[in-house]
Parts: sequence; structure tokens; C-alpha cells
Amino acid sequence: MTEQASLDGQSFSLSGPMKIDDPAHTPVRGDLAHVRLAGRYFVPHYAVPSVHSVVSGGAQLFSSSRSDAEVLASLAGGSVFEVLDVAGGTAWGQCDGEGGLVGYVPMDKLELAA
Repeated sequence: MTEQASLDGQSFSLSGPMKIDDPAHTPVRGDLAHVRLAGRYFVPHYAVPSVHSVVSGGAQLFSSSRSDAEVLASLAGGSVFEVLDVAGGTAWGQCDGEGGLVGYVPMDKLELAA
């Protein structure tokens, strides 16, 4: 049996786990998503990003917050990183705005954008 929900006159079907078309470039995970994705992905919380810059010297973008996580990319100093969540000294978000890679950066490698 499929449940139907309605949001702003649109009908949605809750029919199984959420499928993310491009997880490497879509800031959504099981508990949180970028606010621009509301209505496209169903999660308990949506966040407005806090825009940060990568410190001079750069930073690495990781696949998770674990110390042995895979490095996804090297980010140049001054690069934009939109922080959606911070836990344990690590920020989760998206680099270079919409369409950029999604991952984790140590907070000590980020500063608030001017």
C-alpha cells in the first residue's frame, strides 16, 4: 500500500527509500538536506547554508568525518564551502555552490566568508 502526501497542492508518494540521482553533487543525507532541495527530497531537517571560505593553504574534502576517510578533492584557499552541519570539529556541506562536490572539511580549515 502506498501512502500519499500533499505539499502545496502537489502529490507525493512514499514508496521506499529515497533515491539520490547524483549523491556526489547533491547535499542530502538521511537526516539533513540543503533547503533548496525541500520538495525534491524528504528528510527530517533542511538547512540554510553558512557560507565559508577555505583558509589559505587549502583543505581536503573527505567522504566522511572519520579520520581514515577517502579524500575526494583538494580545495584551494579561498574556495567557497557551504556548511550545512558541524559535528566533532568537522563541517558537512558543498564546495563551489550548487553542482559542487559534497563532503566533509575540518572546521579549522574554514573561515566565515566576508
